[in-house]
Amino acid sequence: MNTFTELLSRLWPLWLLIAHLGGAVAVTLHALLRKREAAAVTGWIGLAWLAPVIGPILYLCLGVNRIQRKGISLGLRDAWDHRGAPEKIREDEMHTAELSRRYPTFVGLARLGEQVTGHPILPGNAVEPLVNGDEAYPQMLAAIDEATTSVNLLSYIFDSDRSGEQFLAALKRACARGVEVRVLIDSVGAAYSKPNMADRLKKEGVPVAEFLPSRGRRFMRYANMRNHRKILVADGKTGFTGGTNIREGHCLGLEPAFPVQCLHFRVEGPVVAQMQEAFAIDWAFATGETLAGPTWFPKLERCGPVGSRGIPDGPDEDLDKISEVLLGALSAADRAVRIVTPYFLPDQSVPRALAVTAMRGVPVDILLPGHNNIGIMNWAVVPQLPFLLEKGCRVHFSADPFDHTKLFVVDGVWSLIGSTNWDPRSLRLNFEYNLECYDETLASRLEAIIDDKLAAARPVTVGELEGRALPIKLRDNAARLLAL
Repeated sequence: MNTFTELLSRLWPLWLLIAHLGGAVAVTLHALLRKREAAAVTGWIGLAWLAPVIGPILYLCLGVNRIQRKGISLGLRDAWDHRGAPEKIREDEMHTAELSRRYPTFVGLARLGEQVTGHPILPGNAVEPLVNGDEAYPQMLAAIDEATTSVNLLSYIFDSDRSGEQFLAALKRACARGVEVRVLIDSVGAAYSKPNMADRLKKEGVPVAEFLPSRGRRFMRYANMRNHRKILVADGKTGFTGGTNIREGHCLGLEPAFPVQCLHFRVEGPVVAQMQEAFAIDWAFATGETLAGPTWFPKLERCGPVGSRGIPDGPDEDLDKISEVLLGALSAADRAVRIVTPYFLPDQSVPRALAVTAMRGVPVDILLPGHNNIGIMNWAVVPQLPFLLEKGCRVHFSADPFDHTKLFVVDGVWSLIGSTNWDPRSLRLNFEYNLECYDETLASRLEAIIDDKLAAARPVTVGELEGRALPIKLRDNAARLLAL
């Protein structure tokens, strides 16, 4: 026994060397195969070789993208049996010719969208912007009350407050009429509501489920892999989507304690089927129930001038769909880029693309909240702004109240609407839903909304940012690292 102990004491450096070499080689191979950015590959490999044992352990804990791997393993799309749903409508030659004639500079972007989503652009849609809950909620409630066959509602937050009570009552009335109702609420988002709205809906007999239930949800407000989508579809024909949750803070007319500006959209036309499909997949994953047939997917007629396509995205996808579309839209920009987002922490590729767009002579306006609802975001967004300003982008801080609007408009033609923020959580870690839209009239209405916001905003200058005291700069950069 003593001999064995002595042998171990003598050989421990050899075992440590073997562990170091094995760990370093494993990190090197994994990083070379899995990491996309050269800087990340170099950094992790260097750490693994220079920090014996500790380097590989840190890589195992922090360097492996478990979120996407876990997301893919969920198998959301496999959960839904699409039989009984309408066949995907392919983009016909007539519409391709129409798109080429009306928007020749956007044909490549349209092709990119089809490559990353598998969905065509569907012509003949009507898309109406609705400012704040003051405009959105009455129309959403009316759609629920007028429904005769089905109502599907997906929301990240569904609060038990004055606005939430209205939706609860409308959903109860729909169930009483014999309408097929399905409500899906994100589990962590449900924790915002006290009492829990999912529990209340169950007690009232409204079919409801929570997305990815989490035991410690009250302590996981910013947890990953959350369903951040906002979708309402009534009778399979009338859809609503955008950035507005169900909570009274979005109704400024109610004078809430914490007012929030936002933008939502009423959608009619063929693209509503894509919205319904996104809901059906999420619902099948959460409950095992397949929604198919005419109750959920009726025949849809053209009813407007907007060409549109749904873009679902989340950690269950191999491609970063929204990021690809954002970069593609910036490369297609020729006249103007307008961006409104409450959270702005994209990866390095996006600020570089924005800078290149501005340096090509395209005006780039970025509108961010003057005061964010998440305290750390007030600091975290600042370090990347001097670079954008120096390259010619124009950055503005919006006036109060907090602006939760998500808008991206290019050349007065193309617009992206939906739930996605320009931050890692939306772009990589959460489930989001957006519509890309091709139409000058819609884009013009959205630009008018942006113009009103810009008129009340204040421009940000390089001088004010560079003039910050050193402790403030250190704080902001540390906050950026923590927020990523």
